[in-house]
Amino acid sequence: MAFIKIGNIVVNTDYIAAIRLQCRVRSEEESVCLLLAIPSAYLFQEDRISPNLYHYEWIEFTGDSAKALRDYFTSFNNVIDLLPLYY
Repeated sequence: MAFIKIGNIVVNTDYIAAIRLQCRVRSEEESVCLLLAIPSAYLFQEDRISPNLYHYEWIEFTGDSAKALRDYFTSFNNVIDLLPLYY
């Protein structure tokens, strides 16, 4: 388990389901979007079994936060690129 701090938000990387490095959801400026898998309340109740253990929510980051996330998730130290672009 690892945590990344983006501005005043700390994200547990175990719950990152997907990342859009170039995304425009709400704002006109370029942003980075994280799809987070958020555990449902049923996950912590052993007597109930739910097929929907998580719900998913996109969170958009812009400005310096987006740049830091883009740098982090394009670094060869953090992510393996299966289809690298060679020029």
